[in-house]
Amino acid sequence: MDRRAEATVEVVDHVGVPHVVVTRHRLVKRVLADPETFRPDNALDAISPMPVSALRVLTSYGFRLPATLANNGGASHPAIREITARALHPDRVEALRPWLTGLVRRRVAALSARLHAGEPVDLYADLAADLPLLVLARLVELPDADAVVVKEFSRAALELFWAPLAADRQQALAGTVGRFHAVLRDFAATAGGMVGELRAHTAAAGLPKDTPVGALFFLLVAGQETTSQFLTLLLHRLTGEPAVLAGLARGTVAVDDVVEEGLRLVPPIPTWRRVAARDTELDGFPVRAGSSIVLWLARAGAEVAEHPADFVPGQRGSRRHLAFGAGSHRCVGASLSRMESAVVVAETAPLLRDVEIVRAPWCPDNLSFRMPDTFTIHRP
Repeated sequence: MDRRAEATVEVVDHVGVPHVVVTRHRLVKRVLADPETFRPDNALDAISPMPVSALRVLTSYGFRLPATLANNGGASHPAIREITARALHPDRVEALRPWLTGLVRRRVAALSARLHAGEPVDLYADLAADLPLLVLARLVELPDADAVVVKEFSRAALELFWAPLAADRQQALAGTVGRFHAVLRDFAATAGGMVGELRAHTAAAGLPKDTPVGALFFLLVAGQETTSQFLTLLLHRLTGEPAVLAGLARGTVAVDDVVEEGLRLVPPIPTWRRVAARDTELDGFPVRAGSSIVLWLARAGAEVAEHPADFVPGQRGSRRHLAFGAGSHRCVGASLSRMESAVVVAETAPLLRDVEIVRAPWCPDNLSFRMPDTFTIHRP
């Protein structure tokens, strides 16, 4: 087999747009480490071109997304990232561990009682869905909105920008996204904390006035939503790993190793995009300037471990995954996601033994996000 062709291929999407798909760990990391040649500008571009009807809806709400974090390859990125990173600093994250442990422990106790009573429980809706949002709200000042509203907005945005869609669906999603974007814009005008710092920096640096809104948008859409998705996928995977659950119970398997192996095998973001700034090549595969590049993070991470297809916490290569990306755009919330996941695994693992799956997570068609909708179990 042609190993070069297997590593990098050109694929045409549902609307006829070609993409260079990169699968090898070494090449994916090379692209991520070179933001001059492979720019992040297209990271938030809608993969289904927006019809005029949807654009009108977004425009009616004043929707704008200036380059801030994931899609910012300009000189403003380091300072914006630094302000965001301070809000999500590992020390601040770690200080929340006792509070989060108590919250998860109470939820798990209630779920355990329901299981023992013969009821099914949904580990997505009843445990994982809103946890990352609740944690984020303790680190970053957020609008005073119900978690259900924020989740509806964030999932709508993930679908609107990263899913193959028909025009009528795009128009409906645009309404949901536009309405909450207007809430974010009003909130960002007076909020304190990280948003206040971003607002001051925006004025001083002459950046687009919606820069703080863009940062908030991405934190709510990609930040908290990806972690709740990962928790759901990891718990589902663990129900099929009795040896790992037994090791966690005995203390012979480390929780952090379980999280890393989960990030390697079921990362919440399976692919991410870049755009070629100039004509170049990847191991001899020609890449033209302007080409969309899809980095298959999930496959790149799966290949680096000693036993690639097996869930073996702590195995050699397990932590070399690219679930959080790499380089100057590596996920600024990596430590937050790891802490939340470790707490949930430690507290929930006993609940997963001797259960049957009523409904496994179902993930809709989406380029970059898995978006599981449920995970229901019961105890026979």
